[in-house]
Amino acid sequence: MAERTILLAAGGTGGHLFPAEALAHELIARGWRVDLATDDRAGRFSGTFPATEVHMVSAATFGSKNPIALARSFWTIWRGVRQAGAVIARIKPAAVVGFGGYPTLPPLYAATRRGLPTLVHEQNAVMGRANKALAGRVTAIAGGFLGAEGNPYAAKTVVTGNPVRPAVLEAARTPYAEPQPGDVFRLLVFGGSQGAQFFSDAVPAAIALLPADLRERLAVTQQARADDMERVKAAYAGLGVPAEVAPFFNDMAARMASAHLVISRSGASTVSEIAVIGRPALLVPYPYALDHDQAANAAALAAAGGGEVHAQATLSPDRIASLLAGLMNSPSRLAAMAAAARGSGRPDATRLLADLTEAIASGKFKGDKTP
Repeated sequence: MAERTILLAAGGTGGHLFPAEALAHELIARGWRVDLATDDRAGRFSGTFPATEVHMVSAATFGSKNPIALARSFWTIWRGVRQAGAVIARIKPAAVVGFGGYPTLPPLYAATRRGLPTLVHEQNAVMGRANKALAGRVTAIAGGFLGAEGNPYAAKTVVTGNPVRPAVLEAARTPYAEPQPGDVFRLLVFGGSQGAQFFSDAVPAAIALLPADLRERLAVTQQARADDMERVKAAYAGLGVPAEVAPFFNDMAARMASAHLVISRSGASTVSEIAVIGRPALLVPYPYALDHDQAANAAALAAAGGGEVHAQATLSPDRIASLLAGLMNSPSRLAAMAAAARGSGRPDATRLLADLTEAIASGKFKGDKTP
């Protein structure tokens, strides 16, 4: 059993753990044993993770410039490397796969010191700091949006795409319904916990500026923070626009499938899901992201013709109203954007990532960008 083990390393956030979980299910279906190395934040996310064992490994970030804090972080990471080394010596994995975030540093560093086959998966179009630190040491890099341009490790980078949830694959079976003049126009607006406040302020104000004939067609689904929810609901009620407003929707994939237009942030998973389902989107990158990864993710979809990218600073209610009106009056343009988005999607990302994992584990990957 030991020689059929893959060790996955992922930070204790949903964004890093989900693609690891998707890969774990695929590898288990192929007969592998899968273990997970993570940090102590993972408890609330890893309960359903299909690992044979979950190994807690010490980790820290180098975010502080304080020398004492830096020394403490270095010591914590080194302790994590030793812990990860002990795990690796015991379970003898055929390969170690990391998914970004600072908790992946100790297990991947420990694995590369031992000469094990290693892989990092980068969700975004811009490599994060942890993956960047490991990129020169690992066997291969799997990219969600990461291509050859500006990538010094292009020779060992394989664009697999980002794994998406089963609900997204199911939603992708729904073809885009080109909105006809006079039809209800379904608008989906979401931004995540950090981004929803801007949309809560700007989108209802923009809809208030639409011509009455367009406003009367709208049906809105909008994610809003709990603190904003009641005022957003009241704004739409005052406009006579039917709206479902909530902090979270369990069926977001189905709502995306039924939408005629999406307005959203552009995190890697969001852009991947929009592409796989194939819906036109106005993407507003979160402006305070450290690596400007959301802007790069959005640019990738826009380059394919599947969306438009608009900086938050440029989006007054008047501007949003103008963009909305233009698209609502151009159903053929919306349909073309939907088709382009779908054409850029990678519904088979999980399979491709598993293929690459098996290729490095078997020694068949030669850095030629093919699993």
